[in-house]
Amino acid sequence: MCQDIDLFQQFNGRYDYTAIGNTLNPEENNIVRDFCEILPESEAQLTINSSHTIVAAYLYWAGSGAGDLEINFNNQTINAEETYTIDYEDPNYGTLTYFSCVANVSNYVISQGNGIYEFSGLDISDTLSSNSGYCNNRTNFAGWSLYVIYEDSSLPINQINIFQGLEIINRNIQEKVILLEDINVLDNIGAKIGFLAWEGDSLLNYGESLLINNNLLSNPPLNPSDNAFNGTNSFTNSNTFYNCDLDVYNIQNNIAIGDTSVEIKLTTGGFDSNGIFQADLIILNNIITVLNIQLPDATISINDTAVFCNNRDVEVDYTVSNFNSTDILPNNTPIAFYANNELIAQSYTQNTLNVGASESNTIQITIPENIPLDFTLTAVIDDDGTGVGIVTELNELNNTSQNDVSLIPFPEVIDLPDLSNCDEGFDSAHFDLTHLLNSINYDTNFNVSYYTTLEDLYNDNNEILTPTNYKNTQNQQYIYIKIENSICFDIFRSKLIVKNCPPYIPEVFTPNNDGYNDWFNIQGLYNIFENHKLLIYNRYGTLIFEGNNTLPWQGKANKGLNNKGKILPVGTYYYILHLNDSNYKPMTGWVYLNK
Repeated sequence: MCQDIDLFQQFNGRYDYTAIGNTLNPEENNIVRDFCEILPESEAQLTINSSHTIVAAYLYWAGSGAGDLEINFNNQTINAEETYTIDYEDPNYGTLTYFSCVANVSNYVISQGNGIYEFSGLDISDTLSSNSGYCNNRTNFAGWSLYVIYEDSSLPINQINIFQGLEIINRNIQEKVILLEDINVLDNIGAKIGFLAWEGDSLLNYGESLLINNNLLSNPPLNPSDNAFNGTNSFTNSNTFYNCDLDVYNIQNNIAIGDTSVEIKLTTGGFDSNGIFQADLIILNNIITVLNIQLPDATISINDTAVFCNNRDVEVDYTVSNFNSTDILPNNTPIAFYANNELIAQSYTQNTLNVGASESNTIQITIPENIPLDFTLTAVIDDDGTGVGIVTELNELNNTSQNDVSLIPFPEVIDLPDLSNCDEGFDSAHFDLTHLLNSINYDTNFNVSYYTTLEDLYNDNNEILTPTNYKNTQNQQYIYIKIENSICFDIFRSKLIVKNCPPYIPEVFTPNNDGYNDWFNIQGLYNIFENHKLLIYNRYGTLIFEGNNTLPWQGKANKGLNNKGKILPVGTYYYILHLNDSNYKPMTGWVYLNK
């Protein structure tokens, strides 16, 4: 098994890299065959120019077996963040496993800077003692390397790509082709490629080659063309980097402007002077490329999101920038907006953005009903809505901006006590709606408005303009109060109840047609107690008038044998008023008829 070498990290800017490291083998396996252990520690010195700034550092270690995932680096405990393993099927010893680990040590190396770095704590003793195949076939090894990415203001804009995994060539797999993608060659001046490999031996010189785009690489005398992996370190010109290779090659003549990929081919295997087939075991751990590029670098930032009360619209202010770049960003570069990873809107840049330029825009997005009230809004520049971009950029990993958004739901309706008033006729009354505010604790600086329906409240239609003197339209009518607050508004509801109050019965009236007090005007009775019956008796107890809601008493008799239709004599008369309301008993009393 193996883990294909793929893109791990990408850096774009005025960057370059260096590497240090050391072996834990005391000798090359194929020179001295009488040891089967590794050294407890080894060290290397990092020297970075004072004008350079370290931006990232990655520590690699590898060896025989399934792996030791915790080591010490300058007495700091480091745990592997990525681990790769690979198997080699040995005809005599069966499956032999090898491992590689990597950890991001950027913060530590940035804080420490130049100096001696000691690597220790790697223990593969159980592996070597439990399977004699590692030592007998001379693949007992261990070592480490530190990659350091640094910024240098005097450099052109470079793209550094770190590819990593674990792939093998040996007598069973004599050729390996690796295609490195996600690169962009716009200028090949100063282009270089570096490798970290394990288990290379200088004495096993059997057709071991390294080709870039079918061009054979060499760096003699350190790395001859037929023995590329031979235990050397190009950064220190060391040939005692036993069973490890930390090499770098200039490839400006091996790539062309416009290339978007690089093909790497490794070979091993050949016949010795006795006609016996031989091959070296090579384990390739990582590849690093440094290429000069001229590309835009589109980034996007969500500056602000505005939400609205009971509304699924979101207003998004955003800025697209082309800062860390060496070329223009074209107009109509697509922008995609996602809510919880669901595409909800698309837009485009409006202008061509020069190097260092930016533009700000606003878009209003309607959030679908299936998206919850709380969601993550993601804006992605150079995304056509399918996750695919149309612009080749310096950095394809910085195109996203996110904001957590909370939509404001329609407020819950809060019930207030009923508001009641006396019936003024036909189940209607006048109400002072502002009395309802006495039951509400609210900020008087905010606006208050009144409506007869929730729909009108929501749409701000048909506001009650005179709430202090409102006449209801039906009995038990609801009134809705909208009180604005700092983020939305509150809704309160009260029921208007028209009640039948006791009527007021006068003690005198004068039916003389002078237009004043001409009838027995019982206030609060007519069109209120619509089913009432009024009975009028004279002083002898004789019923002389019977009235109802449509027949008030105007001082004339409509009962008995005499005086029907005529104004009755001055005097005292007695009444019985049947309100026919279960809340009231019949009312009795007297009234004086005068002329």
